[in-house]
Amino acid sequence: MNLMNMITKMRSLLIVLTLIGLTSCKTSQLNNASGLEIGTIKVAILYPNGEDATFDMDYYEEKHMPMVAGFIGDNLKFYEIDKGLAGRTPEDEVPFVAIGYFYVSDLAQYNAAIGQNIDAILGDFKNYTNIRPVVQISEIKQLRPAIAK
Repeated sequence: MNLMNMITKMRSLLIVLTLIGLTSCKTSQLNNASGLEIGTIKVAILYPNGEDATFDMDYYEEKHMPMVAGFIGDNLKFYEIDKGLAGRTPEDEVPFVAIGYFYVSDLAQYNAAIGQNIDAILGDFKNYTNIRPVVQISEIKQLRPAIAK
């Protein structure tokens, strides 16, 4: 085998190994970062849309949610923020301007952390919204991967 063929094969092997490595790293990050498992508590904070509703998404993302996450502490697995784009169809009004989610391990610990900091949490609302949120606390009962077609 000549040197040029050997270099070409080495480059091909290096590219394949790099792609495999990157793919496995990304997959592992996604699987481990979420921490989702059956029994995880999901707290959804829904901000209903309305005629005079105001909502400062930047403040919510950069200040409010990180503040509350800090109060929850080690009990928090992760949090998410959704920005409403449309309703059932693109022509329908968005039912919720935003939804925040906290995923926690223990409901009693979550309630204690929120209870101890409720004044700071409620007092911060005026900085980003005039909407009274709806809160739903759920337990994740089932996790299933998407079915490949």
